[in-house]
Parts: sequence; C-alpha cells; structure tokens
Amino acid sequence: MKKITKEVYLKWYEDMLFWRKFEDKLAAVYIQQKVRGFLHLYNGQEAVLAGSLHAMDLSKDKMITAYRNHVQPIGMGVDPKKVMAELYGKVTGTSKGMGGSMHIFSKEHGFYGGHGIVGGQIPLGAGLAFADKYFKRDAVTLCYMGDGAVRQGSLHETFNLAMLWQLPVVFICENNGYAMGTSVARTSYSTDIYKLGLGYEMPCAPVDGMDPAVVAKEVSKAIERARSGGGPTFLEMKTYRYRGHSMSDAQHYRTKEEVEEYKKIDPITQVKDVLLEKKYATEEEIKEMDKRVKKLVTECEKFAEESDFPPVEQLYDVVYAQEDYPFLKHKL
Repeated sequence: MKKITKEVYLKWYEDMLFWRKFEDKLAAVYIQQKVRGFLHLYNGQEAVLAGSLHAMDLSKDKMITAYRNHVQPIGMGVDPKKVMAELYGKVTGTSKGMGGSMHIFSKEHGFYGGHGIVGGQIPLGAGLAFADKYFKRDAVTLCYMGDGAVRQGSLHETFNLAMLWQLPVVFICENNGYAMGTSVARTSYSTDIYKLGLGYEMPCAPVDGMDPAVVAKEVSKAIERARSGGGPTFLEMKTYRYRGHSMSDAQHYRTKEEVEEYKKIDPITQVKDVLLEKKYATEEEIKEMDKRVKKLVTECEKFAEESDFPPVEQLYDVVYAQEDYPFLKHKL
C-alpha cells in the first residue's frame, strides 16, 4: 500500500472539498433549470472515492459506477469543466452534451460510466476485468454499486463468474443506508451486505466509508489480491448521503436529526481535523485551499454557461461509427 503522507491528506482535503462544492453548485443551477433531468449527488460519500483513488494505479486501472457519477471522473483526471458542461447539455461536455448527469464517460481516463440502469454496471465491470485478464494487461477494475443494486439478479450471476474465472475486479457497495427511499432493513433479512460474498467464497469485508485512510487500506489489499491473480473482492462501504436520492427526493423516510448525526462524522471534516491535529496545515492555509476550490467551481460554471448547445446534426453523427453506413436512407 502507498504511504498516506501529509501531501496525501492535503490532496484529499482539497479534492473532497472541491467535489462537494462542485455538486453544491450543480444543485443550485438545477433549481434554476440549467441542468435538467435527474441529478443524484454524492455529498457525504467523498471518502470512498478519495481512498479508492489513492489505492489505484491510474495509468492502467479502471472504474465503473452507477448514476451518482459526477465526481468520480474528475478524480480519475477528467477536466471538471467538461463534466459541468455535460450536465448543462453543452457540446463541450464529456459526451458532447448527449449523456447528461447519469452518463459521464471517459475511456481516455479509464472511467467507463455512469449507468442509469440499477445494477447494469455490475456485469460490465466484470467484463472490463475479463478483457484485462484475457489480454494480460495487469489492470484492475473497481466496480461500484449502491445498496439497492445488490438486490439485482445480475450481481449474483456476475459474482459467480467473477470467482469462477478469478477476474481482477473489486466490487464495492456504497451502502448509504437507503435504496432511493427504502432502508436496507426493509429489503434484506441480513443488513450485513458484504456477507453476500460468502455464498461465492469471495473475500469480503465491511469498511468505514467515512474515513479515506480506512478505505485506502482496504481497497489497496483488494487491488493487490486482484493484480496478483487472487481474484475478486467484495467490500461494503458504510457511508451516508447528506442530500436526497436525487434532487426530486423529499426525504420523508428519514429525520433531520439522523442527517445531522451523520454530519458529525463528515469525511471532509475528519480530514480537516487530521490536517490541524498533525499540523499538516494551518487555518490560514486551509482558507487558501477553500479559495482555490471556490475559484475552480466558478471557472467550471462559467465554462458551461458560455459553451454552445450541440447542433441538431449531432443527433445523426453519433449514431453510426461507419460514416458510409449502407442502410442509412435519410440524411439531415
């Protein structure tokens, strides 16, 4: 495992704060109807991504997730301006404005979505790992899902094949307590989701998903196992989301007191406390980081606002890979 140094904690704080503020801005412009459709925010779950990225080799490892997917590609190296533009539906976005909130994608940076179908990414994650094993690429795929997605039959089919073929994949359930508005306790007799791995003799464990250092340690072990030919791992990240399932969620299924209780262990606050306790940064230095984050968010918003919407012709240009497709009868 790579060491967790002062520099790592400084990066974690600035990255996680940026992800939080980036999505806070998205929430604001969504209300102004500048971002349309669904919008699922990651607020509260940032430690899962920060810790995972520290464990990965970004030169070759891959990531795939569900539709709560705005900040993951940024962490993988995608320009946040392009992510913001994609949410605005602008031509400068990651998918030229045609993917939107739930379908951010960047093959160049090893980020394979962004999937709107609940659990749809689970077999795809195993497929990416299968390709890496087949072509002997020494890469590992991290495949994320929510606690609701583990009820999909595709997870069990995928787990079986992943173990049978010993695929280099780490399955990560981000258990934030609620599948949309339904608590885990109402959908499963056993609330220890990680134990689903036991039925396939897959190494599995629960993880404190609010502390990036703990996440980094456990994901590092799983990645090392996968890279050395030891097969898949299933990790259950115990985390929490501070906002609703999506922006249209009235959150009647939980109390404000519950949310406030979880905010006491906010991953960003935890990292800030370490910075101050270990004298990695002063209050003044932290304020400077806050200013940089605010400035970058403003730049992303400006870029998205000033970018053009895609031309109508683009609807046709991206349907066929072959330009002279023989069965294309009409052209705009």
